[in-house]
Amino acid sequence: MTFVNRLDAGRRVAAAVAHLRDEDVVVIGLSRGGVPVAAEVAKALWAPLDVGVVRKLGVPFQPEVAMGAIGEDGARVINDQVIRGAHITDRELADVERTERVELERRAHIYRGGARRLSLRGRTALVVDDGMATGASARAACRSARERGAARVVLAVPVAPPDWTSRVGRDADEMICPQTPVDFAAVGQFYEDFAPTTDREVIACLRHARPEPGGIPVEDLAGGQRTLKGELLVPVGATGVVMFVHGSGSSRLSPRNRMVAEAMRQAGFGTLLFDLLTGEEESDRANVFDTRLLARRLREATDWLRERHPELPIGYFGASTGAAAALWAAAERDDDAIAAVVSRGGRPDLAGPRLSAVRAPTLLIVGGRDETVIELNRRAQERLRCETRLTVVPGATHLFEEPGALSEVAELARDWFLAHLPGAAGGSGAVEEAA
Repeated sequence: MTFVNRLDAGRRVAAAVAHLRDEDVVVIGLSRGGVPVAAEVAKALWAPLDVGVVRKLGVPFQPEVAMGAIGEDGARVINDQVIRGAHITDRELADVERTERVELERRAHIYRGGARRLSLRGRTALVVDDGMATGASARAACRSARERGAARVVLAVPVAPPDWTSRVGRDADEMICPQTPVDFAAVGQFYEDFAPTTDREVIACLRHARPEPGGIPVEDLAGGQRTLKGELLVPVGATGVVMFVHGSGSSRLSPRNRMVAEAMRQAGFGTLLFDLLTGEEESDRANVFDTRLLARRLREATDWLRERHPELPIGYFGASTGAAAALWAAAERDDDAIAAVVSRGGRPDLAGPRLSAVRAPTLLIVGGRDETVIELNRRAQERLRCETRLTVVPGATHLFEEPGALSEVAELARDWFLAHLPGAAGGSGAVEEAA
């Protein structure tokens, strides 16, 4: 089996690490070739991406032969067997390491642009490379992750020799590799395209999406303080942020909302998915259907987002009962902070008398076979006084599970936000590039 390129390899690795989806994961791509692979893994896991800068320590008179590797945080792996066989002195090793340490620090600064590294404290560090031969670089990256406080270190590569796990040893808690061929000689033999990855490509992968802290402070039902779990991803140059408001029985992990969110990011928007309630609050089913409470939480999350990105216009994407909360919250904003609203299979009728106060342009999307909800949306549309459109997706049921139905929802939502968020293609005004 061969891989077409590093993107293909990344998708294969992503399938092999799917069981990590619900963990608090940070994906670390080894520079340089491991970063494009890791970018595909991060995308599939909906996880933040960072770079693990490592440098091979080559034998002075035969630099392609590794006598060890170094990573950030002082991580260091030495191959004593190679050093003895090549008769490398301590001074020669120190000279090579000094030179490579300078280059390591230079590249780390270039790749991150001076930004701080993502915190690994208490999280799962998923170290990804485009393949493994000796294992020195991978081990250095794993040791670096451990030094940074990772609770668990997982190493994943698309191809490696059969004895690869023994080479890694205890530097990783879990090791994943889809392919360990007996005829392994070099990583490149298993790629159709194994062209060197450039610094420009590494930087492009890292800047595709910028992860932000997702702990959203809110007031709880007793007047105290709680924190909601959220996931904020803002592409560099984003022209707006779409906040996702899930329906009853769902959460920020909703696969349907995640699919739509990916389409929004591809269109140049940031996305924020978050839980509207804490686990304790969700245990009371009355809270799940309390539109007033959910709208209040949405407003608090909106304020949190505006503090971090005051330059970006905001749109709401509400699903099912979440659509009512989105419209309720939009109606109560008196500063035009919400530029547009999209409802997927929503219950806008639950927003009741608030509908007439909504000013944000609103798109109502309903499945053609969801007859009861179609009628509820038609009645709600009559009460809306803003620009509004009702679009029926033929043959779709309430959850849009039919082939192509959810993709059509994503396209409709994308076009609505592009047309109505200031600064987006087709919208009015301009917005500065996010830092």
